[in-house]
Amino acid sequence: MGILTATLVFLTAAIVIVPICKRLGMSSVLGYLVAGLFLGQLEPLAQWDAEGLLHFAEIGVVFLLFVIGLELQPRRLWVMRRLVFGLGSAQVLATTVVTTAILMLLGIEQASALLLGFSLALSSTAFVLQMLGESKRLHHPHGRAAFGTLLLQDVAVIPGLLAIALLGSSAVSHSLSWQSLALLVAGCAAARFLLRPVLRFIAATKVQELFTAAALTLVMGAAVAFQAAGLSMGLGAFLAGMMVADSEYRHQLEADVNPFKGLLLGLFFMAVGMTVDLSLLASAPLTIGALTLGLMAVKAAVLYPLARLHGLQRSEATRTALVLAQGGEFAFVLLTAGVSAGLMADGLADQAVLVVSLSMALTPLLVAFGDQRLREDVDSRPFDAIDQNQPPVVIAGFGRVGQIVARVLAMRHIPFTALEINPHHVDFVRQYGNKIYYGDAAQPEVLRAADVAKARAIVVAVGDIEYSLAIVDQVRRVCPGITILARATNRHHELWLRERGVDFVLRDTLYSSLRLAQDLLQRLGMPEEEAAESVRRFRQHDARTLERQALVWRDAEAYRRTTIDASEALKQLFAEDARSGHDTTDERATRTRERPDEATE
Repeated sequence: MGILTATLVFLTAAIVIVPICKRLGMSSVLGYLVAGLFLGQLEPLAQWDAEGLLHFAEIGVVFLLFVIGLELQPRRLWVMRRLVFGLGSAQVLATTVVTTAILMLLGIEQASALLLGFSLALSSTAFVLQMLGESKRLHHPHGRAAFGTLLLQDVAVIPGLLAIALLGSSAVSHSLSWQSLALLVAGCAAARFLLRPVLRFIAATKVQELFTAAALTLVMGAAVAFQAAGLSMGLGAFLAGMMVADSEYRHQLEADVNPFKGLLLGLFFMAVGMTVDLSLLASAPLTIGALTLGLMAVKAAVLYPLARLHGLQRSEATRTALVLAQGGEFAFVLLTAGVSAGLMADGLADQAVLVVSLSMALTPLLVAFGDQRLREDVDSRPFDAIDQNQPPVVIAGFGRVGQIVARVLAMRHIPFTALEINPHHVDFVRQYGNKIYYGDAAQPEVLRAADVAKARAIVVAVGDIEYSLAIVDQVRRVCPGITILARATNRHHELWLRERGVDFVLRDTLYSSLRLAQDLLQRLGMPEEEAAESVRRFRQHDARTLERQALVWRDAEAYRRTTIDASEALKQLFAEDARSGHDTTDERATRTRERPDEATE
């Protein structure tokens, strides 16, 4: 099979199998592994040198380490120092020691056990970050803890690869010399001062492909230089990324490298899947299964108390332990390097690769199971007892909108009762001195406990549409006459709230979008008063359109027609003004100041 045919097979397998795995709730990393497993069973590809393909595909890991280096700005590390250097380093050290000790008790030789223990201590950065991103949990306490731990693990790969090169018996380690190290140090120092001027010169040409070529040259040049010195290609790419991490070209470099990184990492995972020896699983399923579950149990058991010691709540510590319980992609890199350096037998490495792959496959199931159990614990948690202080305002939902409303009220010394349905968020915001109650504002007994009948107004600051409407419906039943102010996440949400008689509704992004549009018009050369007048007239037109849509919005065709007609009417309105020239912006602004009622007809 030729290289072009093989490339077509790999790309086809990726675009067919990975989307199917995504639909089944798996990550793309697991999808690439499955694709590799499938290709490894095909007879024509079985003759391929999977190990050689794996070595080539390691370029994807090189690009990944470059991007990680770009992320390691000193100020970002300082902000996350407690999670990165505290929790992260403790997790790597403790897991390595515990795993190594267990492996030695199982009869594995010391050097191999240490390499295995360190490799298995690392979790999957690509796998975990994608999983947290898809579930929108990166900014949760356990998401930040996982990110900090993964960051330290990624950095720990570099000395790990260096140690393998120094301790190994292969030609790689013998090529290392003090002379080559001195040349590398000198090269790094020179690059530190030369990179920015060179990138500035290339950027000045304004030829996009040249800058992309410069980004690839930077990554591959650093990797080749370090490989020539007998060190890890990944170490070179990582240091190159750190050199430009605080430059003005960091984001452009990352954007140019990311497509190559994604494709090559996908090829790397597919190559790993092809090298997985399924005959091991078939011949000893109980042993492999026990090793996989044992690995995940040890990692979770080590990480949970460490997370608790670093200030995470019980539920967040549990989630952190579960989401990092798998082995990671860097285990493949370290194990491959260890075999090449003569520190580990092929059979032991194959078994470890299979265990890591299975642990990654089981992680989504483990996280889902943990979420279910934690949700059951949350459901059993009783609502907070609410103080009977009869405040004039009740705030339902204490997210971004609710917190800003609360801060304004606090500034004016106006008391309020804040209700939040998410107990984890309640615990989190209480750390910053906020007085907030865990309770469901859609339940009548909670509203009565909050004295909503004696309040002057309730602010429904909930982003979830269904939950927001449920709260409004319940408030109207418990206290029909109270003033309700609510946020809407979109136009339909606003129409639903208006239909329920909410006194004041504001879409989340309306005023910020209008203010942004006004500033844009000014920067395009429009006078300030004319830009403000344009935005004001658009706002009035949009409000009138919304009133018309409220009459027909449940009729999809009539709603669509109303929207199109309103858009055309707005264009004609400004076109007529531009043609007539009789009613200038200055005249309209003057009339608005003198007769505001007439100007808004």
